[in-house]
This record gives sequence, structure tokens and C-alpha cells, in this order.
Amino acid sequence: MANFRPLYDRVLVKRLESEQKSAGGLFIPETAKEKPQQAEVIAVGTGRLTDSNETVALIVKPGDKILFGKYAGDEIKLDGEEHIILRESDILAIVEG
Repeated sequence: MANFRPLYDRVLVKRLESEQKSAGGLFIPETAKEKPQQAEVIAVGTGRLTDSNETVALIVKPGDKILFGKYAGDEIKLDGEEHIILRESDILAIVEG
């Protein structure tokens, strides 16, 4: 993974695991679970290029917890693990705390 760096305004994230139990204490089978829309930022690109060829730094950084759109990004496998590459504009929020 050390040799992987997204380009420009792209961000590499790894989904955070969702709860195994419902609020009522029932176990949720894998087939009934929705994919979580919360992830941890693993790597970020150098920034977005403007029309005047200036680079605007990204707001997110590795280690941030984020929320992203349900159908955002492209799923890839790195070192046998599922990751998603998405644009910073696809990130809806940074989760604090």
C-alpha cells in the first residue's frame, strides 16, 4: 500500500464496518446489510487543479472519518482488501470525534 497515491482530487478510503446487531439485539445477516457509507481516509491526492493550473489542497487527510454518497466512487482491491477511490467532491462530511 505504501506505493499507492491517488491523483489530483481523488481520495482512497476504506469502509468502516457496520453494526452486526440491530437496535433490538437481533443479528443482521450479511445478505441483509447495506454497505456502510462511512469510511476512513487512507490516502489523498495532491489537490484539485484550477483553470489557471494552480493546485488547491484537499480538506481531508489520512485518518479522517468521512461520510460519502451511496453510489460514489469506484471499488478496487488493494493487498486483498476492498477500498474505494472517490473525488473529494463526493465526500459529504467529515465525522468529528
